Amino acid sequence: MVLLPDRISLREKLILAGLFLAKYDIAGLKALGFESFLEAFNVIGYGLGAKPASIKNYRDEFDPLFPNSRKGWHKRPTRDYCLKVFEVYKDLDFSVFTGLIKSFGGFDENALSQNVDDGCTADGESQFAKRLITGLAAERYFECVHTRIQEFKDLKLQNTSRLGCGYDFQLQHEGQEAFLAVEVKGLKDRSGSISMTPKEHAVAAMLRDRFYLFVVKNFRETPFHEVYQDPLSSSLLFTKQERAVVQVSWLTTV
Repeated sequence: MVLLPDRISLREKLILAGLFLAKYDIAGLKALGFESFLEAFNVIGYGLGAKPASIKNYRDEFDPLFPNSRKGWHKRPTRDYCLKVFEVYKDLDFSVFTGLIKSFGGFDENALSQNVDDGCTADGESQFAKRLITGLAAERYFECVHTRIQEFKDLKLQNTSRLGCGYDFQLQHEGQEAFLAVEVKGLKDRSGSISMTPKEHAVAAMLRDRFYLFVVKNFRETPFHEVYQDPLSSSLLFTKQERAVVQVSWLTTV
C-alpha cells in the first residue's frame, strides 16, 4: 500500500503529471479527458501555474522507463530527484494515480457522484478536463499574461474567484478605490459557447465599461486570448437560458 503525503510541492505535482503520462500513455490521456498530449500539457501546465513545456519535459524524463513508442531523454540517466518521486509513487494503481492527478486541479469525483456516473458531462466531455479548461487553467493563463495587456498594465491584481463577487479578478491602482473586474472563461477550441451566471451578468450590467470578459481559446493546440470590455454592450450576443436540475441524494438517521 502506498502512503500518500499530506502535502505535495508544485514541482512534485509537475513531476507526477509527467510520470503519469509516461506510464499510462494514451490510457492516461483518456482517463483525464484529453484528446492529445499537447492539450494535456497546456491544460495541466497552466492549471498548475507552470509552463506547459514543464509537463512535456517530465513526461520525456520518464519515457525511457516504460514500454511506450517514445524514446524520451534516453541518452542520459533519469535525474535523481525524478527517480525519488518515481520510487515513492511507482506502485500506485491506475485509478488511484488518476484520482491523484485530478486532485491537483481541485477535482473531487465524489462531489459529483450524486448526478454524474462516469465523470462526463451530458455531451460526453470529461468533467475534469472541461472544468480545468474553463476554470483553473484559464485563470492561471490570465495571471501569466495580464501584465502584457495594455488595459491591465501596472494595475495591482487580486484573485477574487473564490469570493463570490461575480468576477475572477479585481485590478486597481495602488491606493485607489476604483477598480476593474475581469471574468475569465476558457475554451478547448478556437471558438465555442461560454455562459455567464446570473451574478456575473448582474455585475457586468452594473459595472459596464469597468467589467471585462477575458476568453482564453484553443487549449487543444496553442492558447490565445480575446478581451471584451463591457461584454453586454459588445459584439457578443447573449441569450437567456433556463433549466431545471434534479439532484438525488440518500439520507439516513445516525
